[in-house]
Amino acid sequence: MAKHLVLVAGNIGAGKTTLTERIGARLGWWTGYESVADNPYLSDFYGDMHAWAFHLQVFFLGHRADQYLEAARDARSAILDRSIYEDAHIFARLAPHGKFR
Repeated sequence: MAKHLVLVAGNIGAGKTTLTERIGARLGWWTGYESVADNPYLSDFYGDMHAWAFHLQVFFLGHRADQYLEAARDARSAILDRSIYEDAHIFARLAPHGKFR
């Protein structure tokens, strides 16, 4: 059987985590979720998005890279509730004038 990697993309509240959870459970796939509980920048980001956006995105980038490596090492197919590509192609463009403090 072929190994697959599925990446779920979408806006906050769109149901990415629920979809990831259900598909992973149904198919017995390895699942990866966006790091929220252990994210040291999330509360700062919501307090001052402009000041903390870069820090938050670097944290997410590192976490997602680790997830990709873990998914690659696992023999099972995998589904992740965010793509490493979203940050550069979607969220970074939302920064004011493309600049961070």
